[in-house]
Amino acid sequence: MTTDIRGRDFLRLADFEISEINDILDLAAEMKREQRHWSLKGRTIIMLFFNSSLRTRTSFEIGAAQLQAHPVVLSVGQDAWNLEWHEGVKMDGDSPEHIKDAARTLSRYGDALAVRSFPKLKSYDEDRTDPILTSFAKYASLPLVNLESAVEHPCQGLADLMTLREIFNQNTRRKKVVLTWAPHVKPLPLAVPHSFLLAAAMGGCDVTVAHPPKFELAPEVMEQAQQIAAKSGGTVKVSHNQDEAFKGAEVIYAKSWLSREFYGKPVEEFAYRNTLPSWTVSESKMGQTNRAKFMHCLPIRRNVVATDGVLDDDDCVIYQQAENRLHAQKALLVKLLGESSS
Repeated sequence: MTTDIRGRDFLRLADFEISEINDILDLAAEMKREQRHWSLKGRTIIMLFFNSSLRTRTSFEIGAAQLQAHPVVLSVGQDAWNLEWHEGVKMDGDSPEHIKDAARTLSRYGDALAVRSFPKLKSYDEDRTDPILTSFAKYASLPLVNLESAVEHPCQGLADLMTLREIFNQNTRRKKVVLTWAPHVKPLPLAVPHSFLLAAAMGGCDVTVAHPPKFELAPEVMEQAQQIAAKSGGTVKVSHNQDEAFKGAEVIYAKSWLSREFYGKPVEEFAYRNTLPSWTVSESKMGQTNRAKFMHCLPIRRNVVATDGVLDDDDCVIYQQAENRLHAQKALLVKLLGESSS
C-alpha cells in the first residue's frame, strides 16, 4: 500500500518516513523505466531562485513540462527585486517586498512553490534556521519544495538514494558507503552532505563520514542520521582518516563543506586547510576501495575535489545522479500534487 503525502511540504528528508521516501523513489524508478505518461496537466509550479542553478533549475523546469504542468521560474535579485524576511522591520532599504506578502500572493497563483536559497555563510546561528525557507513555509498555503537551503538539499538526497538503489540493484542495506570531505577553492554549505548522509541512512547503508578535524557536520543532523540508520538496519560513524575509510568501500561520495568552527571566517579556515594533507580523491585512493562507484552532486572542480582519472572512469556515476534528479523530482511532484484527472 502506497503512502499519501499530498499537500505536504518537502523541506527536509527527516520530515518523512522511510516508507514515504521509498514510495517516491519506487515511482521515480517506474517513471524512468516505463513509457506511459503521468500528468499534472493544468497545474502551475512556481520556482524562486535566490542564487544560480544549472541541474536544479533545468531538471525541475523540464520535469514540470514533461508532466504537462506549467513552470514559472523567477530569479530573485535578478528579476529586479529582493525579498525581506526579517519580521517587524522598517522596510526602507533595498527590499521592496516582504516574503509574507510574496508567499501569500504566489499561493493564489500556483499549485506548488519551490524555493532555492544559499546561506550567506556569515552567521551559523542565523543560517541554521533557514530563514528564507522557513518564512516561505510559514506564509505559503500550497506545498513548498526545498530546492536547496542552508541546511539541506533534499531533492539531491532523493536522487542520490535513487542512484544508490540502482547501483546495488535495490538492496542498499549494509552496503559500505563513504561520504568524504574534499578540498575546494571556497567554503561551501553543509546542505548536500547533510542530505546525502540522511538519504544513505534511509537506505540502511553503513555510512562512514570521513573528514579532517574541525569539519564536523551539524550534530543534530548526525543524530537524525543515526536514528534513521537504526530503523533501517544501517550504521553511521565518523573517521578522520580518509585512507582507512576508503578500504573496502563500495561507494565514495565526495563533497566539500565548510568548517562550522571557522564559519564566516574564510581566511582563517583556509589557513587551517593549508595544514592538512591532501584530501583530493585520486585514482590511487579509489584503488583502496572495493571498486567503489564515485558520486558527486555537481558542479565539481576537476583536479581539486577529484582527479580527471576518477571522474572519467567507468565507475564514476555522476551523470547518472544528475539524470536521476529529473526522475526523482517528477515523482515527488506527482506525489505531492496527485495526478490530474484530465
